[in-house]
Amino acid sequence: MPQIDSLFVTRLYRAALSEQGPAIDASEMEASCYSIAEDDDAGQEWCEENGYPGYTSYASLTDLPWRFPIFADLVKSLDAHVAAFVEDLEFDLDGKELKLEDLWINILPEGGMHASHIHPHSVISGTTYVAMPENASALKLEDPRSAMMMAAPVRRKGAREELRSFIYAAPQVGDVLLWESWLRHEVPMNMSEDDRISVSFNYRWAD
Repeated sequence: MPQIDSLFVTRLYRAALSEQGPAIDASEMEASCYSIAEDDDAGQEWCEENGYPGYTSYASLTDLPWRFPIFADLVKSLDAHVAAFVEDLEFDLDGKELKLEDLWINILPEGGMHASHIHPHSVISGTTYVAMPENASALKLEDPRSAMMMAAPVRRKGAREELRSFIYAAPQVGDVLLWESWLRHEVPMNMSEDDRISVSFNYRWAD
């Protein structure tokens, strides 16, 4: 019998945010996101100038944990989840640690999307989900080998998950997803009439 092994595995961490750290009230987090978006004139202006659908605090605010205590609690929870993921990845951090680099709000209205991208200069990236109405888009993850498989046939419909070129992770409110920052991903168009709200973040390797 032949032996066939899976090599060079890409890991995706998924858990309920509540499994680690302080309890986070989803309705309070949602209200906080809307409150910040309403007051963030610089962020709204950036979104308008750059044709960004909905709202993101990515280009305007760097102090969310200072502004609202619930974001400080969120960071404590994320730190614990990232530490668990680091253990799974068997990283040798050489006496250093992964530290939160940035944290930002995303509010995607109907028709909004985030194009395919990576997060350079970071180690772990992720998102926790605040509002996921019915028909809101899943997170789309791309096989990092895609650029090297130009002559390969497409996979059969129903192929095993680890063999697919794209994976759609459909999170629930209160979920946190983590992945290595080089993994290309996107948010397809939000087909719901209601906002899709999430908080994304990056962790870097630091002293």
